Amino acid sequence: MTARLSSSLLAAAIGLLAGAAAIAIGGGDPITAYTALAEGAMGSAYGWSEVAVKACPLVISGLAVALAFRAGLWNIGAEGQLVAGALVAVCFATNCPQLPTALGVSLTLLAAVCGGALVAAIAALLKLRRGVDEVIGTIMLNFIVLGIVGYLVHGPMMEASGNYPQSEALPGFTRLPRLFQGMRIHAGSFAVVALVPLCAWGLYRSRFGYVVRAVGANPVATELAGFSVGRYLLATFTASGALAGLAGGMEVASVTYRMYENFSPGYGYTAIAVALLGRLDPWGVLLAGLLFGILEAGSMSMQRVAGVSAVIVSLIQGCVIFALAAIEYSRAESSS
Repeated sequence: MTARLSSSLLAAAIGLLAGAAAIAIGGGDPITAYTALAEGAMGSAYGWSEVAVKACPLVISGLAVALAFRAGLWNIGAEGQLVAGALVAVCFATNCPQLPTALGVSLTLLAAVCGGALVAAIAALLKLRRGVDEVIGTIMLNFIVLGIVGYLVHGPMMEASGNYPQSEALPGFTRLPRLFQGMRIHAGSFAVVALVPLCAWGLYRSRFGYVVRAVGANPVATELAGFSVGRYLLATFTASGALAGLAGGMEVASVTYRMYENFSPGYGYTAIAVALLGRLDPWGVLLAGLLFGILEAGSMSMQRVAGVSAVIVSLIQGCVIFALAAIEYSRAESSS
C-alpha cells in the first residue's frame, strides 16, 4: 500500500514539474502561475466551492471506472455513460408533472442511473454474447451517445424558442439545491461523501466485491470455484455505468440545468486518470478527484492572473498518467 501511494505521489509531482517546465518554455513564470492556481482554487470559500463542483463528477465517474477496472474490464465508456445519464435525466425531468422537490430530484437522478446502466449493459452484452472487446464497444458507444445528443438538441429536444441547440431548462423541483448563496456547491456533494465509503465497503467487505476482485485477478480460477464470471461481469459493468450515469444526472440537475452538445468537458475520460491515480481504491479516487478538481477550479485564475493558458492543466493530467505508467512498468521490470 505504501509503495502504491508513493507511486501516485511521485506521478503527481512529475506532472506538476512537467507543467512548470512547459510554462517556463512558453515564457511564463511557473511560481506565479501555480500560486495563482492555488489561490484561485483554495484561497477563498468560493474557490473551494468550485473545487467541490468540479470534483463531484470526477470522483463519481472515477469510482465507476475503478469498479470496472477491478473486475478486469476496461470501461473507456464512462463519458458516454455519463452523457447518457444526463440525457435520460433531462428527458424525464422536462416531461415530469409537478412533484415534491425531494421526490422530483430522486426520480431525476434515478433516471440518470438507469440511462448510464443501460449503455454499460449494452457494452457488457456485446462482450459476453458476441466477443466484442469492451474497449472497442465502449468507445463506439461514446460516439453513438454523443451523436444521439447532437441530433436531439438540434431537433426534437431543442428549446421551444429555437434560439440555441439545447433542451428546455429543468423545472425547479428536479434540481439539486445549492448550499450557499452566491456559490455553486450543491447538495450532491453529500452524495460523494456517502458514495466513497459505500463503494469501499462494497469492494472490500461484501461478497460481491470479493468476487469482483477475484474475477479481475483470475477469471478462470473464479469460474472453477463455482462463480458465474459472466454474470458478475455483467453486474459490474452495469453498476459502473450506473455510477457514471449518476455523475451525469447530478451535473445536469445541479450545474447546467440543460442538455446541449459538448455537455461534458471530458469528465468521463478524465475519470480514467482519476481512477488510475487513485490506484482503483475508492478513497484514493476521492483524493485524486480533489486534486484534479483543484487543478480545474484554479486553471482560469492562473490564466487570468499569470497569463498562462488553462490548457496547461490538461497537460499536467496527461503527464501524471504517463509518469504513473512508467513508474509501474519500471517496478514490474525490476521485480521480474
